[in-house]
Amino acid sequence: MRPAAAAATLRSRPDPGRHRMCRYILYQRDDCHLCDQAIELLARARFAEPRSVFIDDDPGLEARYGLRVPVLLDTATGVELDWPFDPAQLQAAGR
Repeated sequence: MRPAAAAATLRSRPDPGRHRMCRYILYQRDDCHLCDQAIELLARARFAEPRSVFIDDDPGLEARYGLRVPVLLDTATGVELDWPFDPAQLQAAGR
């Protein structure tokens, strides 16, 4: 394998530890306008970027979050914010 090809292969491999540092998870669905609104609010509020988890193909997550998405989970405390949440709730959650 040529060095350039090897470097490209290394860059394209997922980093299994990449998401371990994320404190927040946003449970969402594909093509969900409420999820899009939540992402926009998080960005406007300059909230820490959450890891996105799509529940569509996971029966366990679908059972837990199906009617509630988007849901923002604080992995440090276990607190879940159901939509609609607002900047004041995000500020309180970020403490």
